[in-house]
Amino acid sequence: MRSKYLISVAGPTAIGKTAAAIALAGYYQTAILSADSRQFYREMSIGTAKPSTEELAAAPHHFINSHSITDAFNVGDFEREGLALLDDLFTRQDIVLMAGGSGLYLKAITEGFDDLPDIDPLIRENLNKLFAEKGVAALQERLKIADPAYYLQVDLNNPQRLIRALEVSEGTGKPYSSYRKGSTQQRPFSSIKIGLDMPREELYARINQRVNAMITAGLVDEVKQLLPYRHLNALNTVGYSEIFDYLDDKTDLNKAIEMIKQNTRRFAKRQLTWFRKDKDIQWFLPTDVSAMINYIDETIAARSNA
Repeated sequence: MRSKYLISVAGPTAIGKTAAAIALAGYYQTAILSADSRQFYREMSIGTAKPSTEELAAAPHHFINSHSITDAFNVGDFEREGLALLDDLFTRQDIVLMAGGSGLYLKAITEGFDDLPDIDPLIRENLNKLFAEKGVAALQERLKIADPAYYLQVDLNNPQRLIRALEVSEGTGKPYSSYRKGSTQQRPFSSIKIGLDMPREELYARINQRVNAMITAGLVDEVKQLLPYRHLNALNTVGYSEIFDYLDDKTDLNKAIEMIKQNTRRFAKRQLTWFRKDKDIQWFLPTDVSAMINYIDETIAARSNA
């Protein structure tokens, strides 16, 4: 199966991954796996910028609306289910697309992720409560004590990563970093990695436009419907947290919208920082699909002749 190819399309939020992936899927007549850690959830549509009905009809998509926010679904589950799906898809085609901005989820499929023990859900619940009451600084301080090695590596402004590390450390009594082997696992397919980027000011303008479109499309009403589930980790994310603050009368709507834009821009910057560490990624403008196709075809030809 090493003659099978998984083409990953990575990049920051709002860059145009969906459009590029659909264009590539159309050219190669294949399917797309979504590696966006929030588009899995049926209840979260507007705030996650899911592909439109027309876009979903343009190419077969997997892992869009595949789970509920009440499901226990993590990166390990995605790795297991995604690899099983690829085994099936590769029986019918030689190339499959994967697109998303969640670097950890992309990495889980292409390189594997360390096996982590099951943890008592109460530990995560208590950590989420700590974050809600005392903010990210409390998580940072706790991690600095529990796992100083990982503290120096992790994005300290990402509460999900902090909570995950803390729940493993506290649930097992061993540092989270001790479970991270960092070894690449062999896959029965070859990976070709594409990254999308554009001038920063253009990306930020796209982010601002997208947030405005989300508000117009009814983001506030979507978040209102999710109020009973706000304690769930899936909803601890940009675009939802800020509207929860507005609904709690902690801020006005205009300020909440500006915070979504600001936090999304910061998130995009962190995504780019993550992806730039991967030297296997070849970078393109999101509209330069013909160059992507040439690169993919040339890479496959070179590997076939090697």
